[in-house]
Amino acid sequence: MTSTLPEIESLTLTVNQEIRVRASIEVTFAALLEQLGPLNERPDGSPMPLVVEPWPGGRWFRDLGDGNGHFWAHVQAIKRPTLIEFCGPLFMSHPVANNVQYRLSEENGETLIKFCHSGFGLVQEEHKKGVVTGWGYIHEQVRKRAEGLR
Repeated sequence: MTSTLPEIESLTLTVNQEIRVRASIEVTFAALLEQLGPLNERPDGSPMPLVVEPWPGGRWFRDLGDGNGHFWAHVQAIKRPTLIEFCGPLFMSHPVANNVQYRLSEENGETLIKFCHSGFGLVQEEHKKGVVTGWGYIHEQVRKRAEGLR
């Protein structure tokens, strides 16, 4: 029996985005936690609320009630209002490890969010195709929310 390993590119996922927000770093960080948590929604606008426990080791998960749900990640690091980092399977129900980082800084009266999602494992093609659109939608909602809260 002969077995081969898949190409490394087929096992990895990397998404980098920069989001400029015309709001303070504190307001932007709060909007980010709201959007990743209770105000999360799919790109079609349908609600998909999640729970974010914003402390080291806290969970990021979808609570379906009655003890049902879907674990997304743990908070790996948090330093308000400049960093939140997650590690876990996210929306993938496969052997996979993901790291999601949000680094926030202030530049010229705006907040700059540097986002990086790195994944490794059995990343399915459907996830590779949809992840950029999904993160882009979430980030646009964060921007709108933060700018509306100024």
